Amino acid sequence: MNWQGILYALPGVIIGLTVHEYCHALAAYKLGDSTARDMGRLTFNPLRHIDLIGFLFLVVAGFGWAKPVQFNPENLRHPRRDKAIIAAAGPLANLVLAMILIGLIKAWLVFMASAAATEKTDQIFSVFYSGPFIGFVTVIFQGAALNLGLFIFNLIPIPPLDGSHIVFSGLNLSAETERTIMKIGGPLLFIILIVQNRLQITILPIGRFISAIFKFFIPELG
Repeated sequence: MNWQGILYALPGVIIGLTVHEYCHALAAYKLGDSTARDMGRLTFNPLRHIDLIGFLFLVVAGFGWAKPVQFNPENLRHPRRDKAIIAAAGPLANLVLAMILIGLIKAWLVFMASAAATEKTDQIFSVFYSGPFIGFVTVIFQGAALNLGLFIFNLIPIPPLDGSHIVFSGLNLSAETERTIMKIGGPLLFIILIVQNRLQITILPIGRFISAIFKFFIPELG
């Protein structure tokens, strides 16, 4: 087990899960339901959002979960539309966070490229290529990758992921049919992820999407 890699990933995991669930709660509250707020979920305190088992799975196995945000559809002004908005709020928050972190990496690379042409190159490089600073950049890079992963993964339309709730909101399914699909979806998703990790085969090409996004925004990374 690569403990150094895990330590680099921890800030991105904690911040990503916290922001994801907070935005679910915020969207529900803004759309008329205070259930999540009353349960203490409208906060940036990670202890309110992180599920210990799901957190460990995400750090060690590359996939995991947080405590789901609960809301009462009866309190929503437009239940079908609003459920989709609440579901989309979490992944979109991860996308925004990832783009901010990618922007920081891009700014660092641009700064280093411009610094190479100055007379103080050695002094600048000694600071911004030092061990602690490179470690900081690695944390930012890992955070961007993890949040892109959370964005893409959660939009997969397999229950209980957010993407399934977005799809359900556009379909005229009975409550019983949705419950049946939800019961099937969880074990199916878990099997897919276990098979992919154990057999090293690509079923959900999340890593490829992450690499493509990085190459598009930061071609300097190759």
